[in-house]
Amino acid sequence: MKFKVAVVGAGAVGEEMVKVLRQRNFPISDLVVLARSSRKQLINGEEMDVKETTPEAFDDVDIAFFAGTEGAKGASQVYGWEAVSRGVFVIDNGDDFRMDARVPLVVPEVNPDAIGPEHRFIANPNCSTIQMVHALAPLHRIARLKRIVVSTYQSVSGTGSAAIKELQQQVEDYVAGRELRWEQYPYQIFANLIPQISSLKDEFPGYYGEEIKMIKETRKIFGIPDLAVSATCVRVPVFRGHAEAVNAEFHNPITADVARKALSEFPGIEVIDDPAASKYPMPIFAAHKDPTFVGRIRQDPCHPNTLDMWIVADNIRKGAALNAVQIAELVIDRGFVRPK
Repeated sequence: MKFKVAVVGAGAVGEEMVKVLRQRNFPISDLVVLARSSRKQLINGEEMDVKETTPEAFDDVDIAFFAGTEGAKGASQVYGWEAVSRGVFVIDNGDDFRMDARVPLVVPEVNPDAIGPEHRFIANPNCSTIQMVHALAPLHRIARLKRIVVSTYQSVSGTGSAAIKELQQQVEDYVAGRELRWEQYPYQIFANLIPQISSLKDEFPGYYGEEIKMIKETRKIFGIPDLAVSATCVRVPVFRGHAEAVNAEFHNPITADVARKALSEFPGIEVIDDPAASKYPMPIFAAHKDPTFVGRIRQDPCHPNTLDMWIVADNIRKGAALNAVQIAELVIDRGFVRPK
C-alpha cells in the first residue's frame, strides 16, 4: 500500500517531516506540501511546488501532517477537521487539540494503545513533553510515577526558523561589534537565558504556557489526571536540541542501575551515562538524530524512591517530525488507515 501524503507547513518542522518521510522510506505514492500561498521552495534539498492550502487540496489525500511549530495557530484549526471530513487521517504537531477529549495525544513508544480504529485525528505532544515521557515511560512501568519536577533548557528552533536566524544574526552582530536587535523574544537570546516560553495563564498562576503544557500533557499521556508535575521552562542560546533536568519520584523503590538497564532496553532510548569520563547527553550530539538520550542517572540523596536524570533530544526531529511519522507508521501497521 502506498499513500498520498500532505505536509501542511513549509517551515522548519515541515521541512524536517519531508526529510524524515524520505529517510524512513514511508510508503508514499504522492507527496504534496501545502502552505499559505503557492510557490516553489527548496525543501530538504529538492525544489518542490508548494501549493496553497484549501479545503479541496485534501480531497485526494490519505494522510496529512500539520507541521505547525509551538504557538503557530491557524492551519489545523481551520483545516484539520475539514480534512478529516474529506477522509484524511490527520496528525497535528500544533497544540490546538492536544487536550481535546476526541484526540489521542501519542508518543508511539509510550502509549500506542491510545489510538483506536475510530480515531482519525491524532495530536503530537509538545516537544519538551515528548522526550520527557519517552524517558520516564520504562521507569513508570517498573515503579509507578508519583511526582515529576522538570527544568528545561530549550533551543531557539522550538520557536521556528525566524528565531534560528535571529540567534545567528545576534552572534554575527556581537562578533562585529554591532548593536544587537531582537524580535522573537522579549530580550536578546545570545549569551542569555530567558525563563519564559509562551505567556502566563490564569489556570496555573505564575506558570507560562509551555510549563502548563508539560503538566497537562504528561498527565494525559500517562493516564494519571492527578499526577504531580511541576515545570520551569527556559529558552537558551542553542540552535537545535532541548535538554531537561528531571527529578522523578516513584511509588515503589527503583535504583539507578535498574533505571539504566530499563532505559537501555527501551525502544528509541540511548543511554550515555559515564560522568567520571565526562560522558553525558548534550544538544550538540543529539542534533539531527532520532533517539532520546538519557544520562546523569542517579538517586536523589534527599528523597526515597526518587531519581535524577538528564534528558536530551532533537526537538525538531523526535520532538516533532519523527514522532508524527512514527504515529503514521503505527496506524498503517494496525490497519487503521488505508489508501482511498
